Amino acid sequence: MSPVSLVHTWQLPEPTRAAVRDLLDGAFDGGFSDEDWAHALGGVHALVRDGDALVGHGSVVRREMLHGGRSVRVGYVEAVAVRASHRRRGVGGAVMGALEDVVRGGYAFGALSASEDGVPFYAGRGWLRWRGRTFAMTPGGVVRTEEEDDGVFVLPAGGVPDLRGDLTCDWRDGDVW
Repeated sequence: MSPVSLVHTWQLPEPTRAAVRDLLDGAFDGGFSDEDWAHALGGVHALVRDGDALVGHGSVVRREMLHGGRSVRVGYVEAVAVRASHRRRGVGGAVMGALEDVVRGGYAFGALSASEDGVPFYAGRGWLRWRGRTFAMTPGGVVRTEEEDDGVFVLPAGGVPDLRGDLTCDWRDGDVW
């Protein structure tokens, strides 16, 4: 397998973009929407190949969140996936290691929304479960996102945020977290 390569969305040639989307569609069993795809774009992508085949992907995009009475620049992890044939071989850890370096180098902290299956993976890497309330800034105002409270994880980068405080994410179409 290749080492992880980091590239910005604008540097992804169309065949690579298509390979990433194909990987994500397969990894999420068809549950990866066009909105999910849009959320993964505009930031830094971590790519792992086995020969010519793309076998691992994840991205970090910039989001603005409100926490502790201030606007905070957050590196939000999106679209982490490993081809089924390459799982449990360190690909996911390599992708996340590269993305965590990006977060630590450029953001106040990292954040992501973990599936139940992903919780042990992220927690084992030092990601911390958000213990406070979650909200979203929407076109209609700030709304509570109580259903997300147990699924948001953060990675301290420039200090540890108050994990019991409120965290409000910026608006986007589709899943806000």
